Amino acid sequence: MRKVYQMLSNPLGWLFPARCLVCGNPGQLGQDLCRACHTALPWLEHACERCALPLPEHGVCGACLQHPSPLDAVHAAFDYRFPVDRLLPRLKFHRDFAAGRMLSQCVAAHFSSFPRPDALVPLPLHQLRLRSRGYNQALELAKPIAKVLQIPLQHGLLVRRRATAAQSTLDAHTRQRNLRGAFALHPKARLPKRVVLFDDVMTTGATLHAAAQTLRQAGVHHVEAWVCARVA
Repeated sequence: MRKVYQMLSNPLGWLFPARCLVCGNPGQLGQDLCRACHTALPWLEHACERCALPLPEHGVCGACLQHPSPLDAVHAAFDYRFPVDRLLPRLKFHRDFAAGRMLSQCVAAHFSSFPRPDALVPLPLHQLRLRSRGYNQALELAKPIAKVLQIPLQHGLLVRRRATAAQSTLDAHTRQRNLRGAFALHPKARLPKRVVLFDDVMTTGATLHAAAQTLRQAGVHHVEAWVCARVA
């Protein structure tokens, strides 16, 4: 884990010492996070193997037993609670790339022992939303993770072909309907056999399911998802 943090640390740390983005104290290991806040992060210890829903112990939740997912597995680094529920919006809506870098460090360390896929694919934004925001937060988080874990990053494999309504404003059923036909493969894409989809937050999983179904229909053998945080 120390090696992961060192590889992702600020190269100008000697000039600008790291400060904890949560409490303001000096950071550790070149991180913008102190030891106490790192320990207190809402690490997700026990969760459903198919949807990463927090559970008392590892297993498969009732919903996944009744309704099989197009994803082979979902893994989340954090439960979506303080301070992660403050740090991710700072990246997503306020261009706080320091928060994104710190979260990428944590996520890369958390997933460092996992089997490596053939490709890490961050969920794409539609061009209209990308122009409005200026960047894709999933891609910004995924780039350093792919680099340090030495996983090929294929951010052009999937394209968002419809400008869907924001998922946060919809209920679970409407989210699924909202995403029908939302994704397509890039016409020149070369399909890997094992893909890990990456996103910042998973709520109902509708977006990840829609992307996974597109890959499955194209013939991808194994599709799972890694997310920074899971909403309980």
